[in-house]
Amino acid sequence: MVEGGIAKPDKAEFSECWKTTWKTPYIMRLSLSAGIGGLLFGYDTGVISGALLYIREDFQQVEKKTWLQEVIVSMAVAGAIFGAAFGGWINDRFGRKPSILVADILFFVGAIVMALAPAPWMIIIGRIFVGLGVGMASMTAPLYISEASPARIRGALVSTNGLLITGGQFLSYLINLAFTHAPGTWRWMLGVAGLPAVVQFFFMLSLPESPRWLYRRNKVEEARSILEKIYPANEVESELIALRTSIEAEKADEQATGDNFIAKMKGALSNVVVRRGLYAGVTVQVAQQFSGINTVMYYSPTIVQFAGFASNKTALALSLITSGLNAVGSIVSMAFVDRYGRRRMMIVSMFGIISCLVILSIVFFQAGSHAPKISQLESTHFATNATCPSFLSA
Repeated sequence: MVEGGIAKPDKAEFSECWKTTWKTPYIMRLSLSAGIGGLLFGYDTGVISGALLYIREDFQQVEKKTWLQEVIVSMAVAGAIFGAAFGGWINDRFGRKPSILVADILFFVGAIVMALAPAPWMIIIGRIFVGLGVGMASMTAPLYISEASPARIRGALVSTNGLLITGGQFLSYLINLAFTHAPGTWRWMLGVAGLPAVVQFFFMLSLPESPRWLYRRNKVEEARSILEKIYPANEVESELIALRTSIEAEKADEQATGDNFIAKMKGALSNVVVRRGLYAGVTVQVAQQFSGINTVMYYSPTIVQFAGFASNKTALALSLITSGLNAVGSIVSMAFVDRYGRRRMMIVSMFGIISCLVILSIVFFQAGSHAPKISQLESTHFATNATCPSFLSA
């Protein structure tokens, strides 16, 4: 729980956010420096879709074995699962800032390993490193932003992290398109992710720890000095009081349940409000991830090629539409989520996702059903100029 909660990001708050950050640039510096983690999150999850086209060209075994392609793509997701869990522990034990710094190191190492990979297994190892960084960044970046921003504009600043994620995915498609004719192609695509990681690492070195984490570690004066840079002088004391009240209540709950994880879960689930919120949150997240839209994002250029556009460059260019609409959707949701409500926006978006995926599956099924059969035996009965020579010699 963050002191003061997370305010709803309505239109007034976004204008208030602009005014506040204009008067206090330090707030925007904190938020954008941490938000680079969201940008890296989006870039590393989106860049593989275009890079995979050229990885298949360089490594014959990847071209022939679809399971190897799937492993290269999915290892980042698998690493993110462990990265999120590990990042949560680092957040509590060592602070938010060290967690972001470790995530940057993982991003950078993963990018270098993939860029220099001599074989597919090295790409997989690099993807695991990147996945660990993605998991830690997705856990820590919004937490740091929420704890290092004023309560009245907290919702607006935290929501920008989601925009940076989709913006990072769009940027990855642009980078992919830019390096289509460069020597090394996919190596540059995957290696570029190391640059934002380095930038964020040095930015974070000059930034403080979360004031909430410092206060919880009894570093009250350090927390006060940070709050004085974020809040007006007349609001610092009231914010410290809210911070103390929130942390004392949190510690009281911990003393009541102890360190037993099962006891903590039982205590949380016994609260009707917490239980309903947990059910809603888990259901929404599971529905979002299992809807299948991530598959479209990861394999968008490949899907475009299946549709008949053989050129890698053309496939990447057309995939910009998908990633661009994804980023636009984030802006639309930020603008209308408080006007029409979370539930309505969620239902409309899920209906759109499911409808489009059903249409996509029907199109692929029809294409597969009506496609002409191709085999070595049937090809020998066609005229020489009607059969692909490469197929006969393969």
